[in-house]
Amino acid sequence: MDPIIVVGAGISGVACARVLAEAGLPVTVVDRGRRIGGRMASRRLAERPVDTGAQYFTVTDDRFARVVADLESAGVVRPWTDTFTVLSSGAAPAPKQGPVRWGTPAGMRSVVEALASGLEVREDAVEVVTADPEGLRVDGTPASAVVLAMPDGQAARLLGEGLSPLAADLSREWEPVLALTAWWPTRLWDLDGAFVAGAFVNDDPDLAWIADDGSRRGDGAPVLVAHSTPTFAAPHVPDPQAALPAMVAAVQRVLGISVPPSGTHLQRWSMARPTGSRDEPFLLTPSGLGVCGDGWGPVSKVEGAFLSGAALGDALVTRLETEAQERRDAQIRADLARARAADQGEEHAFVRQLGFEELLED
Repeated sequence: MDPIIVVGAGISGVACARVLAEAGLPVTVVDRGRRIGGRMASRRLAERPVDTGAQYFTVTDDRFARVVADLESAGVVRPWTDTFTVLSSGAAPAPKQGPVRWGTPAGMRSVVEALASGLEVREDAVEVVTADPEGLRVDGTPASAVVLAMPDGQAARLLGEGLSPLAADLSREWEPVLALTAWWPTRLWDLDGAFVAGAFVNDDPDLAWIADDGSRRGDGAPVLVAHSTPTFAAPHVPDPQAALPAMVAAVQRVLGISVPPSGTHLQRWSMARPTGSRDEPFLLTPSGLGVCGDGWGPVSKVEGAFLSGAALGDALVTRLETEAQERRDAQIRADLARARAADQGEEHAFVRQLGFEELLED
């Protein structure tokens, strides 16, 4: 059996690959990055890990809850907070309580790395996925199935001969975001004790979110991570570094920080999150090509991406096991037919030997 090739080593691709591997199917994960994680990205800044992609995750689904419980026992994740601050122009900072948000001592990437333990993961840049009468191929390599665990636009660009019409099903739009990490010698943003863990910034043209990374990590480091609005990010996608001064100024303005940061880093996410909605948890075509990720399912978030990948893995296991059983059944039928033909041939020879050939005329 040719291996199943999963392209993309974010949480959805790794979740899918885990299901396939646990079912005993051969699977290889391919990712172009030097480190896995996708948009659950972490970088080492200010001598510590900082989350520059996904900022936290929540847990509502039982399947994901079991995985998170195992990760918590292993020390990979920890509950962070159930309360953030809401910052609105002309209004006092206000706390907003919600579900428990989970963080990671070593960065969000560590979640994906833990889930990928035991999987075959290869660094490579996939150019094209094609289909012919013999099946699917990834850059010419045969595959029994292919999973594209990535945003629609990236998946559509990989569709080659025999698959290009499927691009019409991969039309969901995605918004860009710029992620600023800034650090200071000391913490300067208490807002009179009202800034709790992270802040949703309402009605601001530049900023949508600010996280206290020291709170999230649990080490109290004077590090902030701020995400821009899509409107601010869009014109800066070709040259994100040009937006750095304005992003820093926006953080200082919103939090009332008069001292410039001692260090900064700006991360561009051209496809940060999907727009609109989509109820289907994944795409699986008759050819065996699947697409999954946070662009599928009712809500775009870490849990949704995991569940999308796991559900696609379940569907592929069922399909491949059914196809394998059908092949076994067909082989049994063929063997029985050959056996009957052989038995009939021996019977005819015996009848002729006795001189009763007229019995065979019918």
